[in-house]
Amino acid sequence: MTEWDIKKLRILRTLADRGTVTATAEALHMTPSAVSQQLTNLARQLGVPLLEAQGRRVRLTDAAHLVLRHTEAVFAQLERADAELAGYLSGEAGEVRIGAFSTAVPVLVVPAVAALRRTHPGVEVRVRETEAAESYELLTAGAVDLALSLAAHAPGARDPRFSRVTLLEDPLDVALPPGHPLTAAPALRLADLSGERWIYGGSGPWSEITRSACEAAGFVPEQAHSASGWTAILAMVEAGMGVALVPRMVTGRASGVTVRVLAHDRPARHVIAALRRGSESAPAVARVLAALRETAGAPR
Repeated sequence: MTEWDIKKLRILRTLADRGTVTATAEALHMTPSAVSQQLTNLARQLGVPLLEAQGRRVRLTDAAHLVLRHTEAVFAQLERADAELAGYLSGEAGEVRIGAFSTAVPVLVVPAVAALRRTHPGVEVRVRETEAAESYELLTAGAVDLALSLAAHAPGARDPRFSRVTLLEDPLDVALPPGHPLTAAPALRLADLSGERWIYGGSGPWSEITRSACEAAGFVPEQAHSASGWTAILAMVEAGMGVALVPRMVTGRASGVTVRVLAHDRPARHVIAALRRGSESAPAVARVLAALRETAGAPR
């Protein structure tokens, strides 16, 4: 029977993820030569070529991709084993690390942690504010146990590394300056704002969400100002510098502006939690996920 080396399989999996030997070495705190040597040894153990030269880089062979398909199942099973062992050893105690985007922290994470401190004080939650891309890198590396992000910027549902749980649909409302002519307009539509000056991020998730919502309403928004933080965006709206789409998770903190619901258009973003496949059965992780789902389902 073939001898499988978990450490070497992890190196191969990281190479498939990062794309180069150098990036793999950096991710695993190894030297490039050590990475190459370990993969050479793995190929010798398995009796198949795993890498082939492609210019100054290497690419995975078909045999390597075959090995990786089975490797994902192996690592998922190891996650389940770790989860069951943790449950046996600690019962309902344990540490869970969450990576979450900024607006999710006060609205979802903090209330969930507060509820857990009352009901399961043995579960300790550590929170880390992250961008979506960073949260999935941390999740892959094992630095966090749960990653909260927008569904539009999460790995696909068929990604074998992760399990995804939908937490909520977050409607998008429009923020208008005080005294704006459309403040009291009945049944306000997004298209009614096609001639306005808009405020949103220059790039990244919120830029894409704003553009997509406006384009679905039949126009391309004229970007007057660029900002990524809600404090800055709302301050500019209050000053009459433009209008903005604002997620309802944020509107509770919006003062000095008029917030209108777009009942006809119903633009929204979707918030999900992702975790390494197989780890969802860890008791502490399951407790935290349940608290997040309960918080997400509560009226806001």
